[in-house]
Amino acid sequence: MKSVFSCVITSVMATISFQSIAAHSPVSQNKSIESFSKAKKLLLKNVYHDHRTTLYCGASFSLKKAIDSYNGYSGTKYKKRAKRIEWEHVVPAQNFGQSFTAWRTGDKQCVNNKGKAYKGRRCANKSSKEYRLMQADLYNLFPAIGSVNAYRSNFNFVMLPSEKSDFGACDMRIENKKAQPPKRARGQIARAYLYMEDAYKKFKMSTAQRKLMAAWDKKYPVTPWECERNKRIEKLQKSNNRIMNKRCGISTS
Repeated sequence: MKSVFSCVITSVMATISFQSIAAHSPVSQNKSIESFSKAKKLLLKNVYHDHRTTLYCGASFSLKKAIDSYNGYSGTKYKKRAKRIEWEHVVPAQNFGQSFTAWRTGDKQCVNNKGKAYKGRRCANKSSKEYRLMQADLYNLFPAIGSVNAYRSNFNFVMLPSEKSDFGACDMRIENKKAQPPKRARGQIARAYLYMEDAYKKFKMSTAQRKLMAAWDKKYPVTPWECERNKRIEKLQKSNNRIMNKRCGISTS
């Protein structure tokens, strides 16, 4: 009887302890910014206002989102989009969006003015607050030359050692719906993926993807700019990034 009683008490105390920790744990996902449009404006004006450099190519841009210097980038497609930056979902919206029923099959709210039902990103955005919050999470959004964003699409990141750059001196390689980013971007990409999986149950990496991101996270350590970016986003979004805080030596207790 003592053994059973002891186990019960231990279980109860563990539950209370867990609940207490959970109740006092910092918020680790976006709960305040629903609008993707607002998210982009906040990033431009409040995060990248003094560090206007794109993720993949290191191109510089103005507060009007126009590319100032391409830093060796060159390309032949999407020429209009190449003139401006766009805000790239490092973890593509499709990767987590497909976990929402509205994305896959639609929702009763998703009917256009002609009575035709629709699904996909548009429907998920209309019908799900949870999706909107994930889509607008500032930690997963980075500036990219528009044409690079277009080329990358929703392709997963892998290593493509036998391929050549598709963008001149910007060593971004794309082949068979896969993308290999330049070394300069790999650490930031890895930590964005690790954050999204940590923060949201709706997003899970494959085993191979998680292994690659863990390797990049280790090989390409956090930079002072990443830590500053993290601090600015935490202030705006009022949520904490446990992955980045750990890498930057910031306590979340």
